[in-house]
Amino acid sequence: MIRVCALADLPDGESTRVLAHVPVAVFHTDGELFAIDDTCTHQDASLSEGWLEDCMIECPLHAASFDLRTGRPTGPPAKRPVRTYPVLVEDGVVYVDAPARGTVPGAGPADFDAAEVRTRQGVA
Repeated sequence: MIRVCALADLPDGESTRVLAHVPVAVFHTDGELFAIDDTCTHQDASLSEGWLEDCMIECPLHAASFDLRTGRPTGPPAKRPVRTYPVLVEDGVVYVDAPARGTVPGAGPADFDAAEVRTRQGVA
């Protein structure tokens, strides 16, 4: 389990990005938490920077949308789903059940951004 943040630091309607074995986006929408791969499968764009509406996230680059519950794209241009991850809240802290950074063979520090965690404010 990877610690994401305190639940109070992730208000409804916002997202955060954490580095696991790959970047993972965690969304808080309509009182529920969802975690998916942060990279759009159509082209390399951060989904945590997209537009969140209900259980859908729209990629900021070419408007591909993904269902946060299943990871499936809802239409073109994306054709492949993103992975989803279980989210747990324990004692007011949000955790994602994803492999930790550096646990995937061949994945090293050069494969990740410099920022460990970045919270996105006001995703709409």
